[in-house]
Amino acid sequence: MTLLSYQVFMAVVEQQSFQKAAQILRLTPSAISHAVAAMETELGSALFVRSRQGVYLTNYGKELFPYIKNVLNSDEYLHQAVAQFNGMQKGLVRIGTFNSACVEWMPSLLKEFEREYPDVKLDIYQGTYDDVYRWLKDGVVDLGFLSASSVGELAYTPIYEDRIVCVVPKGFQTRYPGRVTVEELRGQRFVIQREGCNADVNDFLEKYHLSGGGGSCIVDDMSAMALVMGGYGVCLVPELVIRNLPFEVDVYPLDVEEKRTIVLASMRADTFAPAVQRMYDYIIGRFQNDTDSKGDEKGI
Repeated sequence: MTLLSYQVFMAVVEQQSFQKAAQILRLTPSAISHAVAAMETELGSALFVRSRQGVYLTNYGKELFPYIKNVLNSDEYLHQAVAQFNGMQKGLVRIGTFNSACVEWMPSLLKEFEREYPDVKLDIYQGTYDDVYRWLKDGVVDLGFLSASSVGELAYTPIYEDRIVCVVPKGFQTRYPGRVTVEELRGQRFVIQREGCNADVNDFLEKYHLSGGGGSCIVDDMSAMALVMGGYGVCLVPELVIRNLPFEVDVYPLDVEEKRTIVLASMRADTFAPAVQRMYDYIIGRFQNDTDSKGDEKGI
């Protein structure tokens, strides 16, 4: 199979259509069909299911997906290396991120990086912890923001510590001024994000045997805060989540110190393409500078 065969495969996967894949690659639909048919003949099994709803991978195609993605990534890395050797700052960097990191960090981080490296293309993928982990494993993204509790066997560097706080409706009466205890949370109804969105809070609830007293399966932070504001329940979240959110709620620290460690993760830290290495170093350096600045302010 040729590199074009792999590009056709990936275009069909992403577009879920032979017609749209042809437009992306500037080929005819017939050429796409022939390329896919040739791949399936060579591999001895069907790669796609064709239906009125679209074109989807077979189980066999799903098994091959990460390997084909790695071939295309290697080709991209080669082109970036050649560009670097020729003195050009070019390439593509794909970053996976969960919601609160995307809202708080991505706008300024991307703007400043693009100012310094205008010819490096940046693609952002937002999802849950589970999404980011899977994208890294499958080669869909090069770098990913994750919680240390969700990083598994991936390579990672810790970049930020985020304490767990309690968000309550306005007027909520606490037992002690300025804080909420674990004991008074027992029996409260919690607005809980579904598994894969906030693993650290779920670990907290399990650690302190807090059942929640009600049901919710929320995906995004904004919806969770809206339910709290409406009086449906209380919510435990990492502090990063509630910065600059436009909701009339109260936020209290807990009487126990529990934190989420945010990391910058990748499949391997020793095989980055030049543009990816540049972004990796930039992110690590930025958070290191922020940490040093806070230390200087405290006289450390």
